[in-house]
Amino acid sequence: MARNAEKAMTTLARWRAAQIQDQGKEKERRPYLASECLDLAKAEKWRMQIIREIAKKVAQIQNAGLGEFRIRDLNDEINKLLREKGHWEAQIRELGGPDYAKIGPRMLDHEGKEVPGNRGYKYFGAAKDLPGVRELFEQEPPLPPRKTRAELMKDIDADYYGYRDDDDGILIPMEQEAERKAIAEAIAVWKAKKEALLQDGVEEVPEEEEENIYAVDAEGYSDEGSDEEAVGADGDSSTISQQHRARFMAHVPVPSQKEVEAALLQRRKQELLERYASDDLVRQEGESKSLLGVNIQK
Repeated sequence: MARNAEKAMTTLARWRAAQIQDQGKEKERRPYLASECLDLAKAEKWRMQIIREIAKKVAQIQNAGLGEFRIRDLNDEINKLLREKGHWEAQIRELGGPDYAKIGPRMLDHEGKEVPGNRGYKYFGAAKDLPGVRELFEQEPPLPPRKTRAELMKDIDADYYGYRDDDDGILIPMEQEAERKAIAEAIAVWKAKKEALLQDGVEEVPEEEEENIYAVDAEGYSDEGSDEEAVGADGDSSTISQQHRARFMAHVPVPSQKEVEAALLQRRKQELLERYASDDLVRQEGESKSLLGVNIQK
């Protein structure tokens, strides 16, 4: 009998007895829907249980050696628990408890700034470095600020329009070198043509002369070649002979200088007379001139 009593007092025996006693009790499970719980204390308990599960899984997802698939599964489970925590907080608010959405801790980013909005799918730990996710967190570089019209006009000067391109001392020597090459090529072409004509038996190449449309002969018609005969060897027009001098014909009557001055004077007198003389005075002057037999000039 004593031996059996000692066996009953051992730790294993007591643990076995407690297990047998608990078999008759069903373990309480968290309701699937938060709206099914109508007890505020139990709702608080289930919310804390969810928070502990989230903390445990967030600690696990920090390990990048778990593999891509395991990390994705953990991240999905954390987001599912976050949604469930929101449902329990809403149920707690409906049962008259505190509003954890306002008094709860804020979600911050790696720079310590509050994340704008707490909705949507989130990434934790090593999930941020997964392929395709890293690009979501990379911020594009900001665009350079656009300059105003006044700022753009500050950079416009003579160099912008190319007015001082010759001042650098590089362009003018290049142009002179190109000009020398062009002249040398033109002279070479001319000499080659001249040598070819000499080989063919042509002594001199006739040069075409422009017709002088202003030179006319005594009858009023132009005489071809008159300029070449009229101009002397020195090129001075004073050596033109009288018999070959170019004559110019006026096809309309041209008034002399005195006639022009007389016409302008008469016009000025007529304007002054019309401005300052009355109609009766003009009529009387006309009658007096007609009686005296003086011609009236208008």
